[in-house]
Amino acid sequence: MSSKQVLVMRKMAKGCRHGKYCAQAAHASLGALLSLSSIEDDNLVIPLKDPFIWEWITGNFKKVAVYVDDDQQLVELYKQAVQAGLPAALIKDAGLTEFNGVATLTAVGIGPGDEAVINKITGHLPLF
Repeated sequence: MSSKQVLVMRKMAKGCRHGKYCAQAAHASLGALLSLSSIEDDNLVIPLKDPFIWEWITGNFKKVAVYVDDDQQLVELYKQAVQAGLPAALIKDAGLTEFNGVATLTAVGIGPGDEAVINKITGHLPLF
């Protein structure tokens, strides 16, 4: 068994700050993990009994960053991940500091989950 998370970044226009990419990747990572969570008695509950989540959290937090060229690809990868039963989050930036005030899809977080299943969805993508 091997668990990992993949952060799929949308290639942005030249001039997009590196910090924006970092922030969007962080949103995608946390968003995917929290997609499995629930609130019970004012407490955030993450299903640590899931063996892939447990391995990821107690292991080395394996992450891989890859990229796509447009938001349609982000949406398609997100749909594939959800259909495969993986934790996933599609991230939309509000456009307050970049993107000329236009809300923009920027990233997808997939996993933590079974590396073999995630690779079927993202294994063909180039490293970021």
